Amino acid sequence: MSKTAADAAIHKSQSHPTWLTWNRRRVLVAYLFQAPAMVLLTIFLLLPLISVIFLSFTSYDLSTMRWVGLANYVHALHDEQFLKSIHNTAYYALTNIPGQVLLGLGLALILNERLKARGFFRMMYYFPVVTSMVVVAMVWLWIYEPGWGLLNVLLKALHLGRQNWLADPKMAMPAVVIMSVWKGLGNAMILFLAGLQGIPEEVYEAAKMDGANRWHRFTDITLPLLRPTTLFIFAMYCIWAFQVFDQVYIMTKGGPVWSTTTMVHQMYRAAFLYVDMGYAATFATILFILVLVITLLNLMVFRGEVEYS
Repeated sequence: MSKTAADAAIHKSQSHPTWLTWNRRRVLVAYLFQAPAMVLLTIFLLLPLISVIFLSFTSYDLSTMRWVGLANYVHALHDEQFLKSIHNTAYYALTNIPGQVLLGLGLALILNERLKARGFFRMMYYFPVVTSMVVVAMVWLWIYEPGWGLLNVLLKALHLGRQNWLADPKMAMPAVVIMSVWKGLGNAMILFLAGLQGIPEEVYEAAKMDGANRWHRFTDITLPLLRPTTLFIFAMYCIWAFQVFDQVYIMTKGGPVWSTTTMVHQMYRAAFLYVDMGYAATFATILFILVLVITLLNLMVFRGEVEYS
């Protein structure tokens, strides 16, 4: 074969569209596999989200709809109960999240050791997570009962004064936080356990040979290697904390004196007590924006920390 004929054959093989057709087929197959999930997300997530944002600019009482523009948002910024709910939700998040993260890490460190019946203790600490919030809240209502509740009985046995936990504006939200930490503690514990078991044992053995004590192994090995797990837990708990509702509704109904009302609780009141769907959609939109901003900030921190580590 001459040089000219060989160059022509090479050019023909390089310009042959088979590779391009195969690549397009792979892309088409990928989109086909994604299509069912995308359809479900569009129907059950994207369209409702768009509808809620649209409703937030209207006055809608399930019978008539009237466009009001930004009037709902202006009203929300001057609504004392809603502003109080933002403060309470932030307080709940700032106390609940550190409590669950720190206690969950402590439990995971303990139950990661070779202890007798550690499987049983893992199950017992995780059991509240899979228990209905309604059931847990009812049990804690009995614990907090001012007359014969378990907690006040213990206080009386210790010769300490009884507390009206859920009827005192200063004690109600801390009481809800304590119950919520107990309820969700096992989830953080399980996630931290998974992170701890992913750390190679050889790393600890090498540190021991270098003379590192238990505290140095924890601060120099365990914590850095748990950073992705910790940040994931923190991001998820932020999202869950801003959506707190069940325990508040069951235990306090937002009282006393709105000391435990939250953003979702105010949304519920606007929608189902006052049948003001437009105003409730405004609360939902504001909550969505707050959660979105917090999630994006967490993702930025997460990516930065992972790249750094």
